[in-house]
Amino acid sequence: MTGSLSKSITIWAFVGLALLMLSAPTIVVLGASFTSGNIITFPPDGFSLKWYGKIAAASDLRQAFVRSLVVAAICTLVAIPVGTLAGIALAKYRVRFARSIQIYLLLPFTVPLIGSGIGMMLVFGEMRVLGSLWPVGIACAVINLPFMIWAVTASASNLSPDLELAAANCGAPPLSRFLYITLPAVLPGIITGSLLMFILALNEFLVSLLLTDARSVTLPVQIYNSIRSIITPDLAAISVVFIVSAAIAIAALDRLVGLDIFLKSK
Repeated sequence: MTGSLSKSITIWAFVGLALLMLSAPTIVVLGASFTSGNIITFPPDGFSLKWYGKIAAASDLRQAFVRSLVVAAICTLVAIPVGTLAGIALAKYRVRFARSIQIYLLLPFTVPLIGSGIGMMLVFGEMRVLGSLWPVGIACAVINLPFMIWAVTASASNLSPDLELAAANCGAPPLSRFLYITLPAVLPGIITGSLLMFILALNEFLVSLLLTDARSVTLPVQIYNSIRSIITPDLAAISVVFIVSAAIAIAALDRLVGLDIFLKSK
């Protein structure tokens, strides 16, 4: 009994330590965003919402945030059809070299992000489209596409082939079988992947830094440009906005399809 109690205490001590390490940066940033002073301090020097009012009134930050939303939307719109069809194909059909393709999908994670970013900068530079937002969205979709494919594959793997066979025996054409059987079955994976792609593109920094110019910076790049001179509490307030946005997206994901779909996709 004593040994079991000691084991439980040890396990929960490690869990508590891990939770503390993960949440400490968020707690510090959250507290610093409410300081009434003019520099970032923790614990905060008093309590004030003035820094949130400042970022709400800053037109450059609002414009940068809108650009980030546009990039995230483009990334998601590109990833949905590509990731959905690729995920269904890998889950349902015997694709030649399927194992090699799955390993190849890990390439964005094995190649350093700076290398991928420079390569895309050279490609879009030759096309003379650097400074536009749509190349940033496409680049984010390319880098994060495995998340979309894995989420769809996790849903498609649970689809019984007998349903499509039954529909085919009833005379349903391939397009109807896809729209009314396959697509609804993988919809949880599509929703999961789409939210993940949106969040990842919204927070993408390095690729945005390489593919944008001074007239089209996204919010992460705008924050980076600001901290190069001085770190003020309004930057902590912006960080809290990012954290809240991600938390809302995760809550929506759990509400719509459940986090287990994402965990299974891993």
